[in-house]
Amino acid sequence: MAAEVSFTVESPQGPRTVSVRYERVGAGEPLLLLHGIGHHWQAWQPVLDILAARRDVVAVDLPGFGTSPALPDGLAYDLSTVVPVLEAFCTALGIGRPHVAGNSLGGLLALELGREKLVRSVTALSPAGFWTEAERRYAVGTLRAMRLGARSLPVSFIERLSRSAAGRAALAGTIYARPGRRSPDAVVAETLALRGATGFEPTLATQRDVLFLDDIPDVPVTIAWGTRDRLLLRRQGVRAKRAVPGARLVRLPGCGHVPMNDDPALVARVILDGSRDGGH
Repeated sequence: MAAEVSFTVESPQGPRTVSVRYERVGAGEPLLLLHGIGHHWQAWQPVLDILAARRDVVAVDLPGFGTSPALPDGLAYDLSTVVPVLEAFCTALGIGRPHVAGNSLGGLLALELGREKLVRSVTALSPAGFWTEAERRYAVGTLRAMRLGARSLPVSFIERLSRSAAGRAALAGTIYARPGRRSPDAVVAETLALRGATGFEPTLATQRDVLFLDDIPDVPVTIAWGTRDRLLLRRQGVRAKRAVPGARLVRLPGCGHVPMNDDPALVARVILDGSRDGGH
């Protein structure tokens, strides 16, 4: 059952109270899971039980996504704001410097947390921030089209589409290589999460000038990319390795942009290996 925690962060206009919803399961060293733009913590459900057998897993609904409220006035959705919000969230939960794994936007946030030395290890699955301008425009345009589709389709039609493999491919084929494996209920829920995400547009607007160019010394980093990623093409992984030369670069054969559903066992193993004994 998801829980909620509230905490205070500073803004240019003074202290603001932020509330974040999350799911917490398992035991062991803490592992923070961060989803991509428009998604929710349930993106991690296919790997949750495997990870929870070895880790104290905290899967977050980022502010303005899933069931977490929007950021209050005075707080932007840029990296310089959201990273301290996540630091304050971890402090509020008493998990100190967790391991972190993130996908897409969550992968970029995970790398930023690593750069700030706020985590023990980083696993980034198809992280944003290693694109060319043309690739960024393509990704943003694709995401906006997905959002428009989610907002324009009647809920009854979304539910009807989800009942067939072809319908699930139409709804989620951009982010999954094997959308037919996703359950109908999960596809409906994530389509509605995309539809209702108050943080979607302000977050997308902050990505205009985002490039991750810094190395992350002294923090173990794993960067993994699906070979069938249709949103952030896998050649971006080569640029990521160039930017973070000490990182372990892993191929995820047959996986799409959100690989946790396409191959749960492989993705869980990559995350556990990356966080083993403080990292590889």
